[in-house]
Amino acid sequence: MKRFKLYIGILIMTITLVMASLASYSQVNVYIDKNKFKTAEKEGLKEALTAIQNGDEYFASNSLGGYKKALEQYLTANRYNSENAELNYKIGICYLTSTEKKKAITFLEKAKNLNNEVSFDIMYEIGRAYQVNGMYTEAISSYKGFLNTDYEENIKKLRLKKSDFNAEARIKECESAAKLNENPLRIFLDNLGPNINSKYSDYGPVISTDESMMIFTSRREGSTGGSLDYDNQYYEDLYISYNEGNNKWSSALNMGKLNTTEHDASVGLSPDGSILYTFKGTPDGNLYESYLKGAEWSKPKELNKNINTKYHETSISISSDGKTLYFVSERPKDEYGTPSKGGKEIFVSQKTAKGDWGPAKNIGEPINTKYDEEGVFIHPDNRTLYFSSKREGTVGGYDIFYSELDDNGNWGEPVNMGVPLNTPEDDVFFIVAGNGRYAYISSAREGGFGMQDIWRITFLNPEKPLVEGTEDNLIASSNASIQTVVHQEKVEVKKVRLTIMKGTITDADTGNPIESNIEIVDLEKNEIYATLQSNAATGKYLISLPSGKNYGITAKTEGYLFHSENVDVPAATSYQELIKDIKLKPIDVGAKIVLSNIFFDFGKATLRDLSKAELDNLIKLLNVDYPKMVIEIGGHTDNVGSLETNTKLSANRAKAVVDYLIEHGVAKERLSYKGYAYQEPVASNDTEEGRQKNRRVEFKIISVK
Repeated sequence: MKRFKLYIGILIMTITLVMASLASYSQVNVYIDKNKFKTAEKEGLKEALTAIQNGDEYFASNSLGGYKKALEQYLTANRYNSENAELNYKIGICYLTSTEKKKAITFLEKAKNLNNEVSFDIMYEIGRAYQVNGMYTEAISSYKGFLNTDYEENIKKLRLKKSDFNAEARIKECESAAKLNENPLRIFLDNLGPNINSKYSDYGPVISTDESMMIFTSRREGSTGGSLDYDNQYYEDLYISYNEGNNKWSSALNMGKLNTTEHDASVGLSPDGSILYTFKGTPDGNLYESYLKGAEWSKPKELNKNINTKYHETSISISSDGKTLYFVSERPKDEYGTPSKGGKEIFVSQKTAKGDWGPAKNIGEPINTKYDEEGVFIHPDNRTLYFSSKREGTVGGYDIFYSELDDNGNWGEPVNMGVPLNTPEDDVFFIVAGNGRYAYISSAREGGFGMQDIWRITFLNPEKPLVEGTEDNLIASSNASIQTVVHQEKVEVKKVRLTIMKGTITDADTGNPIESNIEIVDLEKNEIYATLQSNAATGKYLISLPSGKNYGITAKTEGYLFHSENVDVPAATSYQELIKDIKLKPIDVGAKIVLSNIFFDFGKATLRDLSKAELDNLIKLLNVDYPKMVIEIGGHTDNVGSLETNTKLSANRAKAVVDYLIEHGVAKERLSYKGYAYQEPVASNDTEEGRQKNRRVEFKIISVK
C-alpha cells in the first residue's frame, strides 16, 4: 500500500469530480503553426508534425482521457522542439488535468516567456497551475495579471463562457485556502493498491458501515460497454471487493449482470451492504436500486417518480434505519412547492407505510444554497450529513462540508472540512466508515496507479475533526448475551455516537446459515426503529444503532423460536462494534430461549413498560403462529440473597409474565410458570457480568401438538 502523511505545504490532494470530465471549463485550443515548427533534425519533423496533429485531435475532445492521450503525443513533438510556445502551453494544460500537476507550472511559464501572447488566458492558466499546487500568493498575482488584460473581448470573440475564466472567484478561493491552511487537517492517505486501482479511472467508492465490502466504478479495459466512449475512456462498470484486513482488499471483481452496455456507476450503499444505488446517465440521469439476495444482486430497478424526474438526479444515501433517503436533484422545486435556490440541491424522502418512497422535500437552509450541492452522504449515526458544495468560502470548485442534526431535528451550519482534504479542484463523493476515523475518496494525484485512484483517509486532528472512534466505553447496560466487543486503535477525532452489532445467524443444530427477519424496536417508545434481513447465503447481518436508545432486537424465522437481544445505548456512548452470532433453535419440545427484553422494577415482580415489545412477540408466537403450543415460563436470579427470597422473587416474576399473556388472550391451560432462583446458573455468580446473565426469564416448549 502507498501511504502519504499530509500536512500543509507538503502534498495537496486532488480529489476530482467523478462521473464527469475533469475539464469543467471552456478550454482554449491554441493553434500550433506546423510551418513554424522548427526542428534541428529534419528526419524527425514528420514524426513531430504527426504527433502534433494527433495530439490536437485528442486535445479537442476536452476530456480527461483526451488530455492524457494528447499529452503523450505532445511530449513526442516536444523532443524535437522544446522552444515552441504553443506546444508548451498545450503540454501545460494537459498536465493540469493529470496526476503530475506540478509540471504544469514549468511548461506554462515557459510558454509565456517564449511568447507572452501565446493565448489570451495564459496568466489565468498559470494562476490555476499555482493554485492547484498550493502556491496561493503566486496564484493570486497571476490572476490579477489576467484581470489587467482585455480578456473579456477575447472571451466574447471566441464565444467562450465568461464564468469559466472568473479570476475574481479564483482569488477568493486562494484567500479561503490560505486561511484554512492556518489550521490544516493531519491525515494519512493510503492508496488501496492494485487489487482495487488500475491504470484507468477508478472512483465512486461506496462501503458497508464496517468496511467489510466496497463497490466502486471503473473505466478499465474489458468493460461491458466494450469500446471507448467520446472522452477516450471505456464505459463505466461496477466492481466489488472485500476487506481482508489491514487495509488490504481482495482483487476487484466485475459485478456481471449489474453492468450494461451503457454507463453504470455506484453512488450509494445501505449501511449493511444489502442495497446498492446506481446512476445511469440515460435518458435523463436517474437513480436505481438493487438488492443483495443471498449471493446474487437483483436487477437494478429505477426508483419511483418521487425520486427520479425529467431532471438529473445524481447521488443518493439512505439512513441506517432505512426510513429516510437523501438525494441530489436539479428539479426546480420540491413536491410541496418549495422552489430550489440554485442548480443541484439536496432533497429528502421518507418511506411510506406501503414501503415506497414518499414525496421529495427540499432539505432547505442551511444545507442548500444558491450554489450547487452534490455528493450527499448520511453517516450511519443518522446525525451527520456530509456533502459537497460550491458555496462561498470554498478552496475551489466543490468542497466537502458536514452538518450535524441537533436534538430538535434542525441541521447545524455546515462546516468546511478544511485542507488538505479540500483542494482547489472539485472534491465530491466522500464516504465515511461507521467508526468515523476512516473515509474513502477518489483522487487523481501523483503516486497513483491510474488517472483516478481510490484512497482511504485516516483522520488524526482533534481540532478539525471528522468523527471519533475512541471506543473506550462499552454499552452502559451491556446485555449478557453480547459475547465480543471489538475495540479499534484510538485516534483523536470527533465523537461518533454509533454502535454496530453484527454477526451470523445459523441453525442451532446444523450450523447452516439462515435468512432471518430482524426487527429493531425502540423499547422506550415501543416503536419499530428498523427492519432488515440476514443474508440467505452467509447468514451475516449488520445493524447500525445510533446512541441514545434502548433497543430490543429480535430475529424471527419460520419454524424457529425467535431470538432476542437487548442493547441499551446511552446518548453519550461513542463508537463500538458488538459481535454476536445468533443460533436459532428449531421449534421442538424442550427447546428454550431467554427473553432478553423482559424488564422488572428493581427487586420486584412488576413488569416495566419496556417489556411490551417482547411480550407482543411471544403473544404472536402463541396465538398466531402456534395456537396449540404449551409453554413454561421460568424465572431465574443470581445468588445474592437467600434461596427462599430468590425462589419467591423468580416465581413471582415468571407469574407476572404468565398473567400478562392470559390478559392478552393466551389460554391459561397452555401456560405454566416456575421460579428456579439461582439453581440453574448459565454463568459464574462471581462477577457482575455473570450475575447479569443469570438474572433472566426463559421460555420453554412443553408441547407443540
